[in-house]
Amino acid sequence: MATLTILALSWQHLLIVAILLLILFGGKKIPEMMRGLGSGIKEFKDAVKEEDKKPSEESKTNSDSVK
Repeated sequence: MATLTILALSWQHLLIVAILLLILFGGKKIPEMMRGLGSGIKEFKDAVKEEDKKPSEESKTNSDSVK
C-alpha cells in the first residue's frame, strides 16, 4: 500500500524552510504576512457563518409566508 509521504516533513525540512523564509522576506515582513493570513482566515470563517445563517432565516420567512 502506497502512503503519501510528500507532506511528511521532518524537523530538518521545517528548519530549512523557516531559514529560507527568513532570508527571502526578512524578520519584519513575516509577522505582517502572518497577521494578514490570520485576518483572512477570520474573514473566511465569518463569511461561512453568515452563509449558514442565511438559509435558516430564509426558510423561516418562506414558512411564514406559506401560512
